[in-house]
Amino acid sequence: MILLTKRYKGSCTTILVGKKASIDGSTMIARNEDGAEALNPEKFVYVKPEDQPRHYQAVLSKFHVELPDNPLGYTSTPDAVDGHGIWAAAGINSDNVAMTATETITTNSRALGVDPMNPDGLGEEDITAIVLPYIHSAREGVQRLGKLLEQYGTYETNGICFSDKDECWYFDSIAGHHWAAVRIPDDAYVIAPNRFNIDHFDFDSDDTLCAPDLKQLVDENHLNPDPEGYNLRHIFGSSTVKDTRYNNPRAWYGQKYFNPEIEQSPIDQDLPFICRTEKKISVEDIKFVLSSHYENTDFDPYGTTNTEGQKKLYRPIGINRNQELHILQIRNDVPKEIAGIHWLAYGPNTFNAVVPFYANVDDTPAQYKNTGAHYTQGSQYWLSYLLGTFGDFDFHLFEDFENIFEQNTVGECRNIQLETDKVALDKPDTTAYLTEVNAKLADVSFNNSNKLLGQMIELAAPRMKLQFTLHD
Repeated sequence: MILLTKRYKGSCTTILVGKKASIDGSTMIARNEDGAEALNPEKFVYVKPEDQPRHYQAVLSKFHVELPDNPLGYTSTPDAVDGHGIWAAAGINSDNVAMTATETITTNSRALGVDPMNPDGLGEEDITAIVLPYIHSAREGVQRLGKLLEQYGTYETNGICFSDKDECWYFDSIAGHHWAAVRIPDDAYVIAPNRFNIDHFDFDSDDTLCAPDLKQLVDENHLNPDPEGYNLRHIFGSSTVKDTRYNNPRAWYGQKYFNPEIEQSPIDQDLPFICRTEKKISVEDIKFVLSSHYENTDFDPYGTTNTEGQKKLYRPIGINRNQELHILQIRNDVPKEIAGIHWLAYGPNTFNAVVPFYANVDDTPAQYKNTGAHYTQGSQYWLSYLLGTFGDFDFHLFEDFENIFEQNTVGECRNIQLETDKVALDKPDTTAYLTEVNAKLADVSFNNSNKLLGQMIELAAPRMKLQFTLHD
């Protein structure tokens, strides 16, 4: 392993939803990008084919690679501060293939013993930029990343997701040079915290892919603790006390939200990977789960009847280290030119709203693109963090206003999206038109965020401790 800089992202939460499990027949992959520290400024950009590097050099390792000369354009949410690598994180390319990378995951000493990490390999800072521009389906994304890992190795283990209009794939990297991936059934969803997530694995299925020698690696090195079958989480993952406090409760709460009828324990090491629910899943459902902090349980940090110990027992999904949230939606009920939607929000998710940006554009809105290293006016990232910081100091005072802000912002943006869908293909230049619409969507979010900030100030100012009333 190598020492990573403070830009390391180490605690994300991922959700995948198959097209028959979603409310509108779209596929969705989503993730909170969480930093190791509270602030790690992000920006939203569109990378044009001519701006994609042909020679790629990593920053955190010696990894470098020559890239193909035919990249696709793609949306991306890289670091806003230069010098630490790209960390492109997530995006949708011009062929409507989506990718989010990465979910930092766990491993164990048995796996590392037979396949050590490669300090000079690729890592999270590199993966999206060297894969997403060159794939034309979700399955092709799995295959390209798998070959890169086999050839170059990695210095960390990660979970990555791919989707197109038909399929969602979840990919776990394994130790230094191995990997496995599962196609999520169309009628299923997945909640994936920072652990090795794939459980039962069928090496002979058309819906699984893996490194060619993975089964041999397991069998010859006696890595399988189970008498029957192959549970990859048991073989390559962890089962630690930290998992019971940091990882498993997040999967438990997400599954509890979608399947309240099922009784499970938040510390269970074997919470299922593939899940199904009778309720069709919406963008709003995903946003709630990725913003959640154990509401209506004894573990809510903002609870009023639980103890301080209960409030701090489990790591919530919504947290001050949320940098950005993306929901990558590929729709099946509209023409391909408008099918890709890169939903995006910045900052702590308990206090923000997602915006449905069209992916088929040639630029991104100024408020979401021009993120400085330090607080500046005009930046949605910094405004969102200001709302989160302010809101956290008296959550119950501001809660109703924040909820109304989110509902109104998403509702207004959805209305713009519906009207845009009707006319976009009639415009002389659809790409240019969608770029203009994205700017309008950004204005809605930015203006509503400033309105909320004003409301919060008006609520809080009379409650300042620095006051003295004169009755004269």
